[in-house]
Amino acid sequence: MNLIEPINIIKATGEQVPYSRDKLLKALIMAGASQEQSEGIAEHIELKLYDGIPSSKIYQFAYSSLKSKRSHRVAGRYRLKRAIFDLGPSGYPFEIFVGKLFESFGYQVEVGVIIHGKCVQHEVDVVAKKDDEVVIVEAKFRGDYRGKTTVRVPLYIQSRFNDIKAKWENDDKYKNKKIKGYVATNARFTLDAIKYAECVGLGLISWDYPQSGSLKYFIDKSGLYPLTSLHSLKKSDKKSFLEKGFVLCQELFQQQDLMRDLGFTQQKISKVLKEADLLIRS
Repeated sequence: MNLIEPINIIKATGEQVPYSRDKLLKALIMAGASQEQSEGIAEHIELKLYDGIPSSKIYQFAYSSLKSKRSHRVAGRYRLKRAIFDLGPSGYPFEIFVGKLFESFGYQVEVGVIIHGKCVQHEVDVVAKKDDEVVIVEAKFRGDYRGKTTVRVPLYIQSRFNDIKAKWENDDKYKNKKIKGYVATNARFTLDAIKYAECVGLGLISWDYPQSGSLKYFIDKSGLYPLTSLHSLKKSDKKSFLEKGFVLCQELFQQQDLMRDLGFTQQKISKVLKEADLLIRS
């Protein structure tokens, strides 16, 4: 379908940009849809477009189309970014999720660790160790799509990291260890935050930064998908799992008794596990 009139869409930030079929197709194909399927969904969506349509509306149209076609695996991957935001409202499930990602790459991980620095005590979200490397991660969860993590966060985290590093450098246990600090967020960083972090050597992980080290990159590499990706789970179901410290689709296969305690029928359990399996095997 060729649009006769140009269509502008309104992003979550309030920015107005031209509608791009290429961008929509790319997002669908990256989620695992075929070229033919993506073209069909795009044509269906374009029948509903109007000037000034919110980008969230286009997302809803695409996600609904994937579900109606029973493309559960593709639908789950397509809503991955939103699934990360759904790990809230507290930041603790996101901390656990970040820890799980590091675990998948062979790190020994602790979440919520009290560490004494040279000057003061610090509560660190994630400590990951592997071979001669020790990684300290501060996880900053944001519940709003528009928000960005500003330079104040890496400035603050770098000062905490330096205090811990100053203590560890005089500890034989950490002798010859490479110590690295990171800030991980489910949103994005401002340009100043990125510039400062690059200058001082502080690692950053956001939804799409850096290209070969972003949340999306690590999730694709590890195959670890948050259970909030599943549309077969109601919002209240997801909340119950998160409150008990479960964040991954993989963990659901060992939690069938919990599902029954939550009132799940055997039919619903089978439906949830089937969708989770399809997503994991992608």
